Amino acid sequence: MNVVATGPVIPNFGTGSKCETGNGWWCTDWLRGHWGDTLQPALVQHVELTLIAVGIGFAIAFLLALAGYRFRFLDPPIGVFADFLYTIPSLALFQLLVPLTGLTVTTVEVALVGYTLLILYRNMLAGLRNVPEEALEAARGMGLTRRQTFLRVELPLAVPAIVAGVRIAVVSTISIATIAAFVIPNGLGRPIFIALEQNLFKTEILAAGGLAIALALVADTLLVLAQRALTPWSRA
Repeated sequence: MNVVATGPVIPNFGTGSKCETGNGWWCTDWLRGHWGDTLQPALVQHVELTLIAVGIGFAIAFLLALAGYRFRFLDPPIGVFADFLYTIPSLALFQLLVPLTGLTVTTVEVALVGYTLLILYRNMLAGLRNVPEEALEAARGMGLTRRQTFLRVELPLAVPAIVAGVRIAVVSTISIATIAAFVIPNGLGRPIFIALEQNLFKTEILAAGGLAIALALVADTLLVLAQRALTPWSRA
C-alpha cells in the first residue's frame, strides 16, 4: 500500500490583497471592501437589538420596582425571579426558548430582556429606597401629595442609581447580544462566527469585536452625559 506524503494544510483565504490572502491581523483593504455589506449592517442590527431589549426591560423593571417599593412583600419574589433569570447561561436560555419562539429575533429579545431585569430592578429599587428621609419630610411639610412627592422628590433623587443600572444593562446587553448569532444572523456576533468558520480570519474577528467594544464605550459615555444633564445638582 502506497502512502502519499502530504504537507501541512494551509487555510485558503481566497483572493484579495496580500494581507487578506495571508490572513493578516488588520487588512484595511478588506475593511474598506466589506464595511457596507458586512460590518455596518451588523453594527446597526446590534444597536437595534440592544435598544429594544433595554427599552422593554426598563419599562418592565420600572413597573416591578414601583410594585416592590409600594408593596414590600412583593420585593422578595420579584427579586428571586430576576435572580433566577440572570443565572441561566445565555446559550442555554436561547435553546430553551427556540422550541417556543423559533429561530427568530423574538427569541433573542426575550433572553436579552430577561438579563436586564435584575440589574434594572435592583438599581431602581435601591435608588427609590435611598431617598433621604429629610427630603421626604420637607416635601410633606410643603404640602405635596404622595404623587407629587414621588414625581418631584423621590424619582429625581433616584435618577443616579437608575442611570447606573441602565449603564450596566446596556453594556452587558451589547456583550450578550454577540452570542445572538447562534440563533439569528444578526448583530456583530455574525461576522465573528463567519470568520471562525472560515479558518479564523483575524481581521473580521478583530473588526467585529472592536466595534462591539467601541459601541459599549460610546453608549456608556452617552449615558454618563445624560446623567449629568438630568442631575445638575450633583455637580454642585
